[in-house]
Amino acid sequence: MNVAIIPARGGSKRIPRKNIKLFCGEPMISYPIKTALQSGCIDRVIVSTEDEEIASIARSYGAETPFVRPKELADDYTGTTTIIRHALNWLSEQQQAVEFACCLYATTPLLLPHDLQAGLKQLKANDELDFIFSAARFSFPIQRALLQDVDGGVRPFDVESIKMRSQDLAETFHDAGQFYWGKTSSWLQPDRTIFGPRSRMFVLPDHRVQDIDTPNDWHRAEVLYQLLQQEQHNADTVSG
Repeated sequence: MNVAIIPARGGSKRIPRKNIKLFCGEPMISYPIKTALQSGCIDRVIVSTEDEEIASIARSYGAETPFVRPKELADDYTGTTTIIRHALNWLSEQQQAVEFACCLYATTPLLLPHDLQAGLKQLKANDELDFIFSAARFSFPIQRALLQDVDGGVRPFDVESIKMRSQDLAETFHDAGQFYWGKTSSWLQPDRTIFGPRSRMFVLPDHRVQDIDTPNDWHRAEVLYQLLQQEQHNADTVSG
């Protein structure tokens, strides 16, 4: 059995109730739930939350909330991996075997079903791997970043790299924060890290990656989502 686990606590600070705030007319958490169910490679979608309103909305879109997340795992400091381990341990205690588990963040409206399919396929293709996670390229060389002093002065982050041509610097990537496929055995081993040699990146196009931490982020994500929907509609029209 393959499961998707969506961490969704109720205490978002920067955007209150972010996980169920309406995004283009639907609760934010509905998007990853629907995408996971549409992917065809996920048997169950489980939402880990301590919040009954979030749980109720999640169930209305087809997710399961078979347990209530303990309060001590719903604070600002509990890491995502701890939450995934809690869910997988709970399933194991219920004699529900899980082969592959995918962590999906609740704020991923730009995720597409074929991303999940391709990510799982990539993980299954190599027995040596523990994780496949979504990533994106930095659009500008981070080695040429600038720092601002307290008095407003500017200095290069890396004095040597600032002198180099962009094309001569190593390409860099960042975590896209959309999905993290892993073997259950890998999730449950504390010494295994997602960002390590036994992981691989599934690189997404820039226009489908957006952190959503501020109201400006939210607005930009809605614009990108609407453009993505139009792009898909145009593609369907051409193929039809």
